[in-house]
Amino acid sequence: MKQSQSGFTLIELMITVAIVGILASIAYPSYQDSIMKSRRTDAQAALLGFANSMERYFTVNNTYVNAPVVAGTAYYNLTISAATASSYTLTATPAGAQAADSCGNLTLANTGVKTPANCW
Repeated sequence: MKQSQSGFTLIELMITVAIVGILASIAYPSYQDSIMKSRRTDAQAALLGFANSMERYFTVNNTYVNAPVVAGTAYYNLTISAATASSYTLTATPAGAQAADSCGNLTLANTGVKTPANCW
């Protein structure tokens, strides 16, 4: 009596591996883009918090000059790129793995102007 064996052939296994490879090659860049966007959102929130601390400093000292710099995020460095007695511009510069972000530096002025506008 002949027993039949069930299982996968090599061709079926190779087709499955090819399909998984194609799906992974599509999903991984989308995942990386999503990670960059979430890190950018974290930097935007940090910039807004930094702007709040600048306004608190102005309330007490009546100037933005010599305001302390708050800490950045893990993937963005926060700096005061321009500060006068009545205005400031805050910048979040991407660092590390985020340096390849297409938006580049995010800036926020005391008037609420956010650049680049398409990344906010």
